[in-house]
Amino acid sequence: MDMWDDDTRYAVIRGRDARYDGQFFTAVLTTGIYCRPSCPARTPARQNVRFYRTSAAAQSAGFRSCRRCRPEAVPGSPDWDASGDVAARAMRLIDDGVVDRDGVEGLSARLGYSSRQLQRILVDELGAPPLALATAHRLHSARALLEHTDLPVTQVALTAGFGSVRQFNDAARRAWGLSPSQVREGRRSRRGAVGPQDDAGTVTVDLRLGTREPFDGARALGFLAARAIEGVERVEPGTAHTRTMRLHHGPARARLAPDATGVHVRLELADPRDLGSAVARCRALLDLDADPVAVAEALSRSEALAPHVATAPGLRVPGSVDRFEAMMRAIVGQQVSVVGARRTLSLLAERWGERVALEGEADGDGAAGAGAAAAQGDVARSAPDARPTLLLPTAEALLDVDPEGGLMPASRWRALLGVARAVVDGEIDTSLGADRAEVRSRLLALPGIGPWTVEYVMLRGYGDPDAFPGTDLVLRREIGGEAKDVSPTAESWRPWRAYAAQHLWTANAEGRRS
Repeated sequence: MDMWDDDTRYAVIRGRDARYDGQFFTAVLTTGIYCRPSCPARTPARQNVRFYRTSAAAQSAGFRSCRRCRPEAVPGSPDWDASGDVAARAMRLIDDGVVDRDGVEGLSARLGYSSRQLQRILVDELGAPPLALATAHRLHSARALLEHTDLPVTQVALTAGFGSVRQFNDAARRAWGLSPSQVREGRRSRRGAVGPQDDAGTVTVDLRLGTREPFDGARALGFLAARAIEGVERVEPGTAHTRTMRLHHGPARARLAPDATGVHVRLELADPRDLGSAVARCRALLDLDADPVAVAEALSRSEALAPHVATAPGLRVPGSVDRFEAMMRAIVGQQVSVVGARRTLSLLAERWGERVALEGEADGDGAAGAGAAAAQGDVARSAPDARPTLLLPTAEALLDVDPEGGLMPASRWRALLGVARAVVDGEIDTSLGADRAEVRSRLLALPGIGPWTVEYVMLRGYGDPDAFPGTDLVLRREIGGEAKDVSPTAESWRPWRAYAAQHLWTANAEGRRS
């Protein structure tokens, strides 16, 4: 469907089609509000409607958000994942809080443009300048803090990135038609509401993350569970996935419990300024901004894939909360089983990772003592009350490691340390605004890094929906034939080859054959 044709967009809002929530926004001239496409309110007359690609563009044009459909809470546009252009890269960085930390100048520098050039690109592509897009992001974080924590309004304003309470009040009234205090007073009552912060300075936030249906959260959990790293991740089979994260201002822990229409998330943040970044990483981990209907329509045309799509129409491609972590997973997983890779990654975390202290937990010195717990067996599964407390080592930490015999072959160690060095030196960009094509070429130029590793990193770490590790043994087996690289067979599956790979991996794991 051509989402740039206004008549088509109007047909979508008349049908209240939730598939397009987040892909465009509808503003109503007579009421001064903007809505998501599926808003249940009466459809306005065609001549009274204007369409915007982002909520920030609608806000910049003077419209406030609909209190009935809450358009600011919709899933993100799948365009930001599918596209590698400057606008998409800028949106990913804004969602990660770059403007809040480094300003518009910092955002422009990361993308290699002047502030004026970037403003022109974003206004042309998205209908709003970078500061307006950042303000919309700040308001989204602020509303979550108002509704789901007891942080004082002043702290909410500063935490969300506003320069003052007055600036926050003005932005909130323009966008919501409500003051922050009114939002706080009107929030739904919650059980067990947490205080502003506990003794350790941790803020706990319970959120509901939406997604487009159908959503196969159970299979996403199963994929993550099979690859869960002891001490870093905890599995509640069929129920939830909990893991640690390293964010810009400190560590965090997230518990994700998906159902048919979205995900309940509990975030424990060492610093509430990381709320937006944490939410972006949780969405990437479960691929919540995907367009499953578009994927299913495209892949169902393949005789080989159609039965798998029919079996799992809402299948997602689980991502990663950290791009260097995705590189570690790919390199450690070269030519070994999933179980073997997981065991090695658990040892890496145990020996060279960091321990996080959240909710009053005793602060540790590195990962000391984790080995004793891990030695008792699969802690993530056998101790339901145990919470993950380890972070995987950073690229910097690995550069200080003297590779030990037995953990991995020497060639794999060299490949891992080579990538770590390239990340530390800035040769490989692990930010959310990275140019995927450039990352691909630079990874391939490193010793010990081949096409399978690069494509797996792009698929899970960089969220590329068209990544495809064509030399993968399981994919070769599922597709059949004698070819050592089945990428040519997958050409007709563009631009959704990552989803095709996920369907084939899932079918193999479940004993279904193409």
